[in-house]
Formats: sequence, structure tokens, C-alpha cells
Amino acid sequence: QVQLVESGGGLVQSGGSLRLSCAASGFTFGRSDMSWHRQAPGKERELVADITRFSAVTNYAESVKGRFTISRDNAKNTVYLQMNSLKPDDTAVYYCNQHPAASGSWGQGTQVTVSS
Repeated sequence: QVQLVESGGGLVQSGGSLRLSCAASGFTFGRSDMSWHRQAPGKERELVADITRFSAVTNYAESVKGRFTISRDNAKNTVYLQMNSLKPDDTAVYYCNQHPAASGSWGQGTQVTVSS
């Protein structure tokens, strides 16, 4: 069964950085495009970034473009999200998934809180 375990969240001041990790299992990671999503309190979950299976193409939401970088290590079945210049609006629970997202595969997410 698909398992996605996110980690690396925490409390950081505005302008700070965090690196999120997502360990994947239960499917052929190297053949799957992957994505990061986030859900802020009272808002719908939104796609933040996605990456093709061999890292050839990455896409970002306009709100994070130039600040966040998605990457992956197929040997470790892990996808990363480097977040720089964090803003209070980035506060959310962050989730990884395949891309397009598989509805039954959401993990527990990792909380990112950015203080002003």
C-alpha cells in the first residue's frame, strides 16, 4: 500500500528557511511524478510544486515561485521541498503525493508555522 511520510516542518521566523522531506513506499517511486501540497486553516488544499520522475521538469504555484525548490532522490524514494524567504502566508500543513495526487494516499503532513 502507498505510504507517504512527511517531515521537516516546524516554527520559523519570517524570512527563514525549512527543508521538508517525504519518504515514499508502496509504489514505484522512480516512475511517478511527485508533488507537494499545502492546506492552511480554513482553506482548501492547494498544489505548491510538482516534479517529473527524472526531475526534468518542475512547476510551482505563483505564490512560491522563486522561493521554493522541489527536488527528489530516486535512490532514496524521497522528495524534498526547500523553502526559503518564508512568509506568514506560508503557514500550513504540507503534504506530498504523486502527481496527479492520488486521493487515497495522503499522509499525515508536516506543520509549517511562520511567525511575523
